[in-house]
Amino acid sequence: MKIKRQKHAKKTISFYKYNFCFREPFQILIDGTFCQAALKNKIQIKEQLPKYLMGEVQLCTTNCALKELESLAKDLYGAKLILQRFQIRKCKHMKDPVPASECLLSMLGQTNPHHYFIATQDQELTTALKKIPGVPLLYIILNTMVLDKASERSLKHVEAVQLGELVSPSQQSSIQTLKEKEGLSKDSNDRRGKKRKRKSSNPNPLSCLKKKKKPMPQQPKKTDGEKKKKPMPQQPKKTDGEKKKRSRPRKRRPAGTEEAAVTSNPTTA
Repeated sequence: MKIKRQKHAKKTISFYKYNFCFREPFQILIDGTFCQAALKNKIQIKEQLPKYLMGEVQLCTTNCALKELESLAKDLYGAKLILQRFQIRKCKHMKDPVPASECLLSMLGQTNPHHYFIATQDQELTTALKKIPGVPLLYIILNTMVLDKASERSLKHVEAVQLGELVSPSQQSSIQTLKEKEGLSKDSNDRRGKKRKRKSSNPNPLSCLKKKKKPMPQQPKKTDGEKKKKPMPQQPKKTDGEKKKRSRPRKRRPAGTEEAAVTSNPTTA
């Protein structure tokens, strides 16, 4: 029986992997009803779920599911302790908490983009989840965990994709990336189509300033000592010939001496 359950689980997991791009580690959203059933049947969720799904697992819950267990009776105290050990995913109801079933449905949306598994014992929630394509369901029956087979909604979705009527989410993401690379997406077209309007603004005040005249270089002021010292005129340099010819001024004799010399010389008379 155990081998048949594992074969069934392997088949359904491969279906979700191939058609809805589920990858490890598998994210499993758990509510309080599943924890309460596991506590009654003495099932250890952390140990048995990875073995059953044959892969790595991330166990998580929401703040609304914890608030719901706190508001209920003390009989669910053990389930609350189990649920507190798991990771808490952010939901839209942080300020105003809602019932866990509504919170889990809001986390999935219309296409389950984050690829969540849902572990619950709530029958109303399971009927609502089967209307969403690509949502694996986990529940407990007779002390064993069971992965439900793919719903009719998900099978019809896969058939439509194979016929070409719909596009799978993996193909949509690849097409979107190619459009962004080629510049064909809506955002790029909007950016190209819209032209920026220049705002009428005042002129730059720095450009309106008059050009400053460059100051002339000032000569250093002369002190009193420099004013008194006048430069001496330079005389022309003498050549070698001028240096040899020395001009000696002739000595002039007085007039009385010339007459005495004439009288003393009779020859001259």
